[in-house]
Amino acid sequence: MRKTATEKGGTYTVDLTKIDGDGAFQCPKCGAIISPEDETEEVYAIVETKVKKDELTELTLKCNQCGSKIRLTGFLSPSEEARHK
Repeated sequence: MRKTATEKGGTYTVDLTKIDGDGAFQCPKCGAIISPEDETEEVYAIVETKVKKDELTELTLKCNQCGSKIRLTGFLSPSEEARHK
């Protein structure tokens, strides 16, 4: 299993390129399942988004179970996604 999260200054960083499957992962602190399919904000809330040239580059979430902040990196541009399929 690949290491998917690192902690720095109380914020965890999750590299999405190291996650297999549909993009769901466990909160690095409490283990709550964070899924991109969940739009209810019961498990997590989006805190900040970073965009470069109209493409999402980073997303910061807050786990509603334990309060951890999680930085998501490794978003692929549409051309990169096509190459990985």
